[in-house]
Amino acid sequence: MRVIEVQTRSREELVDITGEIQKAVTESGVKEGICYLFVPHTTAGITINETWDPSVRKDIAEALHKVAPPGSHYHHTEGNADAHIKTTVVGNSTFVFVSNGKLVLGTWQGIYLAEFDGPRSRRVLVHVEAF
Repeated sequence: MRVIEVQTRSREELVDITGEIQKAVTESGVKEGICYLFVPHTTAGITINETWDPSVRKDIAEALHKVAPPGSHYHHTEGNADAHIKTTVVGNSTFVFVSNGKLVLGTWQGIYLAEFDGPRSRRVLVHVEAF
């Protein structure tokens, strides 16, 4: 297993980590298999979405902001209940197939760490397994 460290810069942001994940796949030596990704945090997640148009990231963040706005009347009183809800919506794990040593992603797809309670130092756990 490999651990990728990601330093986020704002309270909410989607950080493109596709390059770091591909590097982990390459260094694993696996040509055909699967890449498992897990974010061990309760206020950050992981998602796959479009990387070509940066406005997609903004749209996702704005939509999640509407689903769980900060400062609402939540029972959790640490001030980050909205971040926990957003992480539940996005999820904290995913996987990507590997073929010919490359991540199998669609033309416009990339992998994002989804930060909802930053800025913080986050970890992404990566396990690449051969078929």
